[in-house]
Amino acid sequence: MRLDKFVAKASNVPRSKAKKLITSGLVTVDNELCKSVGLIISEQQLVSLSGKPLSYRQQRYILLNKPKGYICSTKDEQHPSALNLLGMTSLAKLHFAGRLDVDTSGLVLISDDGQWTHRVTSPRYKQPKNYIVEITTPLSDEQQQQLEKGILLKDSEKVTLPAVVSVIDNDKISLTITEGRYHQVKRMLAAVGSHVTGLHRESIGHLKVGEELNSGEWRYLTEQEIAGF
Repeated sequence: MRLDKFVAKASNVPRSKAKKLITSGLVTVDNELCKSVGLIISEQQLVSLSGKPLSYRQQRYILLNKPKGYICSTKDEQHPSALNLLGMTSLAKLHFAGRLDVDTSGLVLISDDGQWTHRVTSPRYKQPKNYIVEITTPLSDEQQQQLEKGILLKDSEKVTLPAVVSVIDNDKISLTITEGRYHQVKRMLAAVGSHVTGLHRESIGHLKVGEELNSGEWRYLTEQEIAGF
């Protein structure tokens, strides 16, 4: 990371002020005076401002393939929190961007960047979420058309936004929605007279869980993936 960017973030000042602090001779790197605002520093180096060490932890962006049996909560309740799967010593400020029920598996995003998770989850941005849905009986053409047109769910004032539906086989469909209402997929299927027996989220926006991660495994997002929201 550039020195001016590090100083700005670690001391919570604008980048322009950070540059002035550096060029004014108030910043040292590994106890050596440094006036190069563009110096690239590593996490192992000691940066100090007016003799006081600065520290900055970069924000975390995580993709988890959640198995069934875990809840998207920051603490254990009736079931263990999916955060336990990360194996991290510090879980401070981590939260879920789009939750999954305890009996639903698949892609979950976790971060400590509130603005980023808002862009992922806010209805304003209409991020598509794709699910593989197991159902008890084959979906009729009429039921599929209802889902694709939009449904007025019980206790709701607005119909759901149109879904994208494709039949995989008699007891499995692919369903893509751009909202995140409470138990939405299950309620949508129930509203057309079907019943969900299994639910797996494959993607949110441009991110897919794919085959790279086994159930319970996770990875950090790349800078390009983070910038995609």
